[in-house]
Amino acid sequence: MSVIAIALSGLMSICSCGGSGESNDDPVISLSVSPESLSFGAQGGEQTLSLSASSDWAVFPANNESWISIKPSSGTTASASVMVTVDANEEYESREGEVTVKCGKERRYVKVTQAAAERPAVEFTCPLEGYQLSWNDEFEEGTELDGNKWIHEVKGSGWVNNELQNYVNHLSPEGREVSDIKDGKLRIHCFKEGGKIYSARVYGNHSKGWKYGYVEARIKLPKGKGTWPAFWMMPVNFKSWPEDGEIDIMEEVGYHPDYVSSSLHATGHVHSNGTQVTKEVKCEGAEGEFHVYGMEWTKDYFQFYVDGKKTLYYANPGTGKVDWPYDAPFYVILNLAWGGSWGGSQGVDENALPVTMEVDWVRVWQK
Repeated sequence: MSVIAIALSGLMSICSCGGSGESNDDPVISLSVSPESLSFGAQGGEQTLSLSASSDWAVFPANNESWISIKPSSGTTASASVMVTVDANEEYESREGEVTVKCGKERRYVKVTQAAAERPAVEFTCPLEGYQLSWNDEFEEGTELDGNKWIHEVKGSGWVNNELQNYVNHLSPEGREVSDIKDGKLRIHCFKEGGKIYSARVYGNHSKGWKYGYVEARIKLPKGKGTWPAFWMMPVNFKSWPEDGEIDIMEEVGYHPDYVSSSLHATGHVHSNGTQVTKEVKCEGAEGEFHVYGMEWTKDYFQFYVDGKKTLYYANPGTGKVDWPYDAPFYVILNLAWGGSWGGSQGVDENALPVTMEVDWVRVWQK
């Protein structure tokens, strides 16, 4: 045999051994698992997985979920029962995990789902005597505002008070949410997109409103020079301002952090000529922490509150609509403005964006 033939013969011999490194004599691995998914209630518990394997096997949480445990986690028998134990879910959101069953190169995946914990029943008790709950939103359902309770305002920048934000209906042009619900909180977002500022202004019970009552909300304010969050009310049958009135339960501007204001506007008392009825108080931690802002409104007086402490008081002077246009239904407003005649009076810092105002709940009580 020539040298060339010998070399070719050796090369063919090498190729016949399999360049992939796999042997034709490798055993065939079989693996089956039942069921293909497991579902647990919020309280957790145990469920059984049945498996059949042709070789040694192992079972483990696919992503190291600490709330899933498995026993036994490995074995050598051809068939076995494995106990999957899930801890109680103490969160108010459901969760998902996965269990991996391994035998040789074979893998099977079992989806594990668990329901959310039930929120404790809320006992609604008005801080003031003689009132019953008339309307509320605890923001516990869904990921968006309830369209039967709330509507979004849609207006461009400069619409009021020289403010810089554009109010849109839920989504910015690029599909970013200006409002959403997460973990039982309404979140109003203000951000810059495509060179413009976007935010949300939402109206509660807009078409009907309420005449008199105790109105309150638990709110966490954002931080940043340029922010102007507010919780306030306007008349349902609005025709002109300030003749028809305005009720500001809480306002704050970012350049003056943690100082919250309550105000009333009418023809006889309006900020444009410095005669508005207003009071500012220091609320430590208003930016970054939740506080309760409330207002009692009767035919005779207004009394405003911050965390249950009395702030602004205004009695009906009996001089008619010029000083008391408040004998009519008003609806609730929540918004996060950017800049403007007050929020931007000392400039704005766009490095603070994006910012978020969070609302835990809104409640309206009436006698």
